[in-house]
Amino acid sequence: MQHPMHHALFFHGETLHLMPSGALYWPARKTLTVSDLHLGKSERLARRGGALLPPYETQATLEKLDRDLDHTRAETVICLGDSFDDLAAPNGIGESSRLWLTRLMAGKSWTWITGNHDPGPIDLGGTHRAELRLLPFTFRHIAETAETAEISGHYHPKARLAGQSRPCFLADARRLILPAYGAYTGGLRCEDPVLTGLMAKDALAILTGPRVLAIPMPR
Repeated sequence: MQHPMHHALFFHGETLHLMPSGALYWPARKTLTVSDLHLGKSERLARRGGALLPPYETQATLEKLDRDLDHTRAETVICLGDSFDDLAAPNGIGESSRLWLTRLMAGKSWTWITGNHDPGPIDLGGTHRAELRLLPFTFRHIAETAETAEISGHYHPKARLAGQSRPCFLADARRLILPAYGAYTGGLRCEDPVLTGLMAKDALAILTGPRVLAIPMPR
């Protein structure tokens, strides 16, 4: 199903839908991709004596994922790493959240890509991989300099428009970087040398929010 507010990106011969939520939908493969959910972040910070965040971040992220799965009717889900804030987080998110996630996963082909926050398997089912190739694309957590047709996450890119900072996708002819999907995840400004070094001069920033908007990537 097509979202009326998404941005359609023609990328290596495939049409991808960049959604207002920060999710990526690939209609031809009925595949939904999300990155950097960081489930359990507020619990981890509290556990480690850090700053206290509102304890609703896992619920807010799962609600958004539930909506996107319901809307797209995706049959395959790829989580691009840092799905959990650390390896203890799956046990710290609470039984209701675990059950909710289990329900979302039911009947779907579900792949957890390992990230730097969650480098090992978790006991919630699904398949665990360092990267996943679904031709023509390679899905991984962190972009690799020489790669093409690559879809990744990790950097939580953000861009400013009219004085407001919004999570964004970054796209050029070779790669696509997804924004962080999780609530309270922070971000890295597009002008950061790490991102300007990765993306081509003509890269686009596709801002998420109520209206998906493509602009030249700020530098």
